[in-house]
Amino acid sequence: MTNAAVHLEGQQHSLQAPVHEALASGTTHAKGQQHPIKLYLAVWGWLFVLSTCSYLVDFFGLHGYLRWSLILLFMVLKAGLIVAVFMHMAWERLALAYAILLPPVLVLVFVAIMVFESDYTHLLRVIFFVPTT
Repeated sequence: MTNAAVHLEGQQHSLQAPVHEALASGTTHAKGQQHPIKLYLAVWGWLFVLSTCSYLVDFFGLHGYLRWSLILLFMVLKAGLIVAVFMHMAWERLALAYAILLPPVLVLVFVAIMVFESDYTHLLRVIFFVPTT
C-alpha cells in the first residue's frame, strides 16, 4: 500500500509541476489582453493623417497614374494599420498573418500576369480582326 501512495503522490506532483513552472515563469496571460491607450490614439492619429493626405490628392487636383497610385497607397496603409492594430493581427501567430497577407499578394501577381496577357491578346486582335474594305 505504501508503494501505491508514493506512486499516486508522484503522479500528482508531475501533473502540478507544469502549472507551477508556468506561474513562476510568468507565461500565464491575463484574461482579455490589454494594450495601452497610447497605441490606439497613435493609430487613430496616423489614420487621420493618411485620410487627410488622401483628400489632399483631390484638393491639389492631381491626375493620372500619380493620383491613383497615391490614393491606393494611402488606402493600403490605412487598411494595414486597421488590420494590424484593431484586428490584433500584429500579435497573432505567423500562420494567421499569412492567411491575411498572402491572398492580396497572390491577387497582385495574377493581375500582373493578366496585364502581360492582355498585351498579347490585343496584338492578336489587331492582327486577325482587321476590318476588310
